Amino acid sequence: MNDGYAYQEQIEGPSVGRTVLEHLTARHAHSTPEQWAQRIAGGEVVLDGAVAHAADLLRAGQQLVWHRPAWDEPAAPLDFEVLHQDDALVVVGKPSGLPTLPGAGFLQHTLLRQVQRRWPDAVVAHRLGRFTSGLVLCPRGPAAAKAVQDAFSAGSVEKEYLALAEGTVLADDFEVAVPIGPVPYAPLGTVHAANAQGKKARSVVHVVQRRAEGTLVRVQLLTGRPHQIRIHLAAVGHPLVGDPLYGPGGVPRPDTRAVPGDPGYLLHAARVALPHPRTGVRLELFCQAPGALSASAR
Repeated sequence: MNDGYAYQEQIEGPSVGRTVLEHLTARHAHSTPEQWAQRIAGGEVVLDGAVAHAADLLRAGQQLVWHRPAWDEPAAPLDFEVLHQDDALVVVGKPSGLPTLPGAGFLQHTLLRQVQRRWPDAVVAHRLGRFTSGLVLCPRGPAAAKAVQDAFSAGSVEKEYLALAEGTVLADDFEVAVPIGPVPYAPLGTVHAANAQGKKARSVVHVVQRRAEGTLVRVQLLTGRPHQIRIHLAAVGHPLVGDPLYGPGGVPRPDTRAVPGDPGYLLHAARVALPHPRTGVRLELFCQAPGALSASAR
């Protein structure tokens, strides 16, 4: 079990004038009003330093804290590879199956928490999907974090991935520029997918190896939209092998109820290059791909 967690927030906007029970039920729909009432009655919710009551009316600026008791987290691989470390930047290789950030029941079993056990001042500068492996940038301290984010905004960070795509990709090199945005999806309400009204997205694809079971490709991201590689390769008729969500056209497969975090696909962040957040010197790093995404695996 983990140590539990204190979810803190400041009351503002539409929450003003609601009761504590109404606010928590509306904000955290993963639990029923009855479950929230039990937590409040059990003293888990604190309002401005005092134990809250379900009928307390909320005022702007108040501090509300839910002290979630310890819980059993799902299992995940916790080891990671250290590829670079100094006083401003740590770069690690994340294993497939380890969430990058807390959420969906994961707190300690995340890359962020495991990295912070060794470098308490480190943060995660970008997210990889739970079942995507490879390079993650972890700047240390506010100044380094801002420098890395500024580099992302300026387009100074290069990221390349390896992926196994369905079928035989005929062109050796090509670019995909299909816009990406939310589309209706019953299990979640919406999900990011190919969408003509979405945001601009660009990926450059290079064929590494054609195999009987699919095509190994290297993909350079020129933008950073959610699930961009999975969507773009599916949009050109080559979904990732084993992807339970995205099918041809870059939209959810017919009759699927998969969510973006479900496993099955093979995707690896293999290379990153960026200006060092303290020195500005260009830094290029590589992370060895797992077996199925290695050019030597057939």
